[in-house]
Order: sequence, then C-alpha cells, then structure tokens
Amino acid sequence: MATREIQHITDAEWEIMRIVWTQGETTSKEVQQLLNQKTEWKTTTVKTLLARLVEKKLLSTEKLGNKFIYRSLIEEKSGIQLETDELLGKICAKEVGAVLKTIIDESVLSVEDIEQLEKALQKKKKNAVDVILCNCTPKDYSYKQAN
Repeated sequence: MATREIQHITDAEWEIMRIVWTQGETTSKEVQQLLNQKTEWKTTTVKTLLARLVEKKLLSTEKLGNKFIYRSLIEEKSGIQLETDELLGKICAKEVGAVLKTIIDESVLSVEDIEQLEKALQKKKKNAVDVILCNCTPKDYSYKQAN
C-alpha cells in the first residue's frame, strides 16, 4: 500500500500499530496485556481500535480457533512516513530546520544514527538553497485591511 493511500492513524491507533509491528502478529488479549503497562483502556476500547484499523485496511485479521490474529498490512516505515508528512505539512517551511534540530536535541541517538544523519546532511547540503520561503499562505494572497 502506498504511503499516500494510508488513512490517518490516530494517536490511540498508533499505540496499537506499534504493538502489532513489534509482535509481527498478535491477538486482542496480547495487545490488551501490553497496553495495560501504560494505559487503562478497557478490552472493548482495544477491540474497537483493532476493528477500526482493520476497516482502514491497516491490519488484517484471521480467526484461529476462538481468537483473532492481527497482522499489519503496512510496514512501520510507511506509517512513520505518513506521520512525518503530516507533521511537515502542518509547519511553515521556514521552520523545518528548527523542528529537525529540536527532534535531534530531544532524541536519544546511537553513534550509527548520528553518522547516518551526518551523511544525509552532507548529501542534502550539495543542493541546499540560500533562503527557504514561507509556504503558509498562497502566493497570490494579499492582506486587505477592512475600511
């Protein structure tokens, strides 16, 4: 499934998806047990969220005996790309660098992560522009003061 075809994943659904991605396949009971460590969601809430994810075609479900097995239909990387696109779509283009710096400052990174970031920045620097233009309003937008 292409990233653009993926429907928005809510924060609650994201919690479920993280478990499914980590487990590979899971049941609602396993999801509930893992979520109990950080949430107080009821079983019905977990089952509702799983059903929504199946409806959005983000999870598949298969009945096995008296339980349902859930598997992801998208790769974690695609989900992360969706979230990244949504975040970058919400902020001014001029602020992207500052946001990335904040993410780096606030994140625990391995030496390998830092080396990959350095390589990516060096590659990006070859085609960097001098000035980033604001993308917050349409180019033909003009402020008209009320008389």
